[in-house]
Amino acid sequence: MKQRRPRLMDDFDHVSVERAIAELRSGRPVIVTDDDRAGLVTSVESAGDVLAKSLSDFADSKSHLVLTAARLRRLGVERQTAGTIALPRLDQDRIASLALRLDTRADAPIGTTSIIDRAGLELAALALLIPSVIVIPLAAPTLAGEQIQTIRAEAVEQYRRQAATNLTIVSRAPVPLEGAGSTEFVVFRGGEGLRDQVAIIVGSPNFGSAVPTRLHSACLTGDLFGSLKCDCGDQLRETVKWMAENGGGVLLYLDQEGRGNGIANKIRAYAFQAKGLDTYEADEVLGLDMDQRGFDFAAEMLRQLGISRVTLLTNNPEKIAALRRSGIEVAAHKRIFGRETSDNVHYIATKRDRAGHLAE
Repeated sequence: MKQRRPRLMDDFDHVSVERAIAELRSGRPVIVTDDDRAGLVTSVESAGDVLAKSLSDFADSKSHLVLTAARLRRLGVERQTAGTIALPRLDQDRIASLALRLDTRADAPIGTTSIIDRAGLELAALALLIPSVIVIPLAAPTLAGEQIQTIRAEAVEQYRRQAATNLTIVSRAPVPLEGAGSTEFVVFRGGEGLRDQVAIIVGSPNFGSAVPTRLHSACLTGDLFGSLKCDCGDQLRETVKWMAENGGGVLLYLDQEGRGNGIANKIRAYAFQAKGLDTYEADEVLGLDMDQRGFDFAAEMLRQLGISRVTLLTNNPEKIAALRRSGIEVAAHKRIFGRETSDNVHYIATKRDRAGHLAE
């Protein structure tokens, strides 16, 4: 009897999505398929070089730009779902205007999206790129002589849900902190994009009771450089200090910069804020919704640490609801505040008024 050859990769769909994410971040197009249909997908961030050198040869009259509902609202089109705008020519200036500029309006009818279009937007979001993509329909799912990553649209749709619990502890060690000498860092790898996530165990919390816990999304500008535009750094340090003085706790430091948008989009949004937009309006210009974060993987981190019940240190009601949806009991919650300054008072008020944060 012939023995089955062992497979190096049991979940090829999952692996192919991760490869597609890397390709888009590198500025290269990918092919997304759905049964006998296929589309060549590239991010608008790559449009300049890629369009000029490669894509024009493949473009046809059905090529289109795919925009999120948030970006369409900025273009003056009120709708709840993403849409498409036809691209008779791959005009780089028109594409940049429709996808990125502040005062543009839609210049053509808005079409409906296919599963390939939606998968393209999801890949761009997973790659932390601007969520606008160019899709060029293909007559066949492969291009002769071209080594382009191919991925099934259905695999992209399922990726986040499957990745949420695919986490592994890869290292841990004591790391004494100022004001919290007994502290352990536990590093997890996996989830979306295989980014590292960190659990910081402060003191000796009782994992058999409601463990004081904070879900803190990384903020390079605030946490490290002391940016005055937000209160994140203050919240981070105040949390560690409070835990050290109150029997311990667990802080999950999550790689979700800019409410899940990535550092590049966060700084792009800051540029729009400098023109007078609030934090959510600035994200909308880029095609981003109010919050791109998910917290399923944070719940999985807690479970792997042996925590099922928490007292959550947060001002964000969505974090409370997200943990509860993921099966973690939130026994209570405690608000955690940073300093209000002339630079961040509008930001804090906007979170309170538009996203329901508990800011008082």
